[in-house]
Amino acid sequence: MKRQAFISVYEKARLVEQVKRLVAMDFDIVASGGTAKLLTESGISVIPTTKFVNSYARFLLEKNGVVITPEIENNLAGAVLDHQVATASRELLGGLLGKVKHLDEMSRLSMSWVHLVINDFYPLEKTIVTPDATPEQIRDNIDVGGPHMVHAAAKGSFEGRIIIADPNDREWVIKKMEESPDHDLDQATKDDLAAKADAIVSKYCMVAATWRSHGKYVGFFGVLQFLCKYGENAWQKFAGLFSMGTNDPLAIDRFRRVAGDDPSYNIICDVDRLLQTLTHIAAAFDKNRHRVPKIGICVKHGNACGADTGDSTRDVVEISMKGDLAAVFGGSVMTNFHIGIEEAEKLSVQKLDAVIAPSIDPEAIRRLERFHGKCRFLVNPALTSLDQNSLDMARRFRYVRGGFLMQDNYTYVIDLKDQEMVRHGQASPQNENSLLLAWAIGSTSNSNTITLVRDGYLIGNGVGQQDRVGSARLAIARAERPGHSVKGSVAYSDSFFPFPDGPQALVDAGVTTILTSSGSRKDNETIRVCVDNGVVLYMLPDAKCRGFYGH
Repeated sequence: MKRQAFISVYEKARLVEQVKRLVAMDFDIVASGGTAKLLTESGISVIPTTKFVNSYARFLLEKNGVVITPEIENNLAGAVLDHQVATASRELLGGLLGKVKHLDEMSRLSMSWVHLVINDFYPLEKTIVTPDATPEQIRDNIDVGGPHMVHAAAKGSFEGRIIIADPNDREWVIKKMEESPDHDLDQATKDDLAAKADAIVSKYCMVAATWRSHGKYVGFFGVLQFLCKYGENAWQKFAGLFSMGTNDPLAIDRFRRVAGDDPSYNIICDVDRLLQTLTHIAAAFDKNRHRVPKIGICVKHGNACGADTGDSTRDVVEISMKGDLAAVFGGSVMTNFHIGIEEAEKLSVQKLDAVIAPSIDPEAIRRLERFHGKCRFLVNPALTSLDQNSLDMARRFRYVRGGFLMQDNYTYVIDLKDQEMVRHGQASPQNENSLLLAWAIGSTSNSNTITLVRDGYLIGNGVGQQDRVGSARLAIARAERPGHSVKGSVAYSDSFFPFPDGPQALVDAGVTTILTSSGSRKDNETIRVCVDNGVVLYMLPDAKCRGFYGH
């Protein structure tokens, strides 16, 4: 007996060729609407949904002597109410949910066993984010028949049915069926496809609920990419990277491991923080200098401990490794340029836990690899094309006991020409470039933060302190420990100085330019300390530019 394949899709790329291969495997094709029209016009024999659904009603009418007129046929056609009801029927649900023990009953009720379903939904999520989409357009893109059919088919997979709900799965599933002697799939594969189908339905319904509730109901869905050996600590046994399936070319699941062990939980956290800092540096230079330089950053526990920008990849790598030497040890490095043998020679002065770049030369990997794969090597070509549009725009969420916090991502980019910028003195172009780097680093480091940059490279990053003067003193100490001179450097503070002791500590250490926010009751005292000592001070309102991060 021929098997039935029910097909109703929005995404039709390669569909005709794929369905022809199903026909070659002796499937009867049932389809409706635009899918049926496309397949029929392509020379594929299609059983219209009109012949498939409501067949029992048609049987009862004929049994009672009713002649099926065109008017009655239209009423039985399935697609009614502006095509809002096209596939929903007892026959279809029976064909998807019936068990082997129900075969006789299904035959009596004119229900055909459906072996395969290929279905995807109206583009609701895409429509919602379309700027000029009307509520009516969004409402019309809330698919009902598709999720209804997919969920039923997923349940029916316990009886051996196949459900393909992701267009990206069509090709490999059909190929696997072709390679099977009975043109079928093993039950484990069917179960995995069914689980994915239920997840797709759940996500789709959640998108509708979020839109309808104006954000009152939210949820997120992920697919496990790989398991880490453990979490932040060895006793936290479960940890893994889940992908949310975005189209973001810089999503962490888009990074490919080319050597070393699988990334640990902590390494993945560092990669995420490196991306925040790297993209903010690129955005700041793109916005203010209309060019993105070569960038190299090293982080430890998410906070930059070495960074440089310039035109020479060799120099950028060498100088970025000279930041906080003690912190760079065991850190993770990310660049927006290829790591070759020369760059690897400069990186090899320290043991590193991860090297992330657009591409890495195999010989560079051999130069930097560590025993037991302790240095991980990750590549993503998208790192070469950073600009203002590379910032992560998705909202961020964080688990708190019994729930989670959600907020907009950090997407502010400083503009040195901002009309609200108050300048006390004028920094040189070189020092302004240093300020851009200091801002991008400090605003993506754990607050409270004071960041010191001299001659365009990071010399000290005082992060995560409970008082601002403590951050200033820590930044100075971190700069002086490896022998950097603070004299002539620039400083960035991620919020205003509540007392003049912070700027005074920076001035006494030799800082010549400070970028901070305004909003303290003692702003005038901060201004006085800087002006009296000939230190250039740039200020923007705290409500506009505060750079708290990583609380």
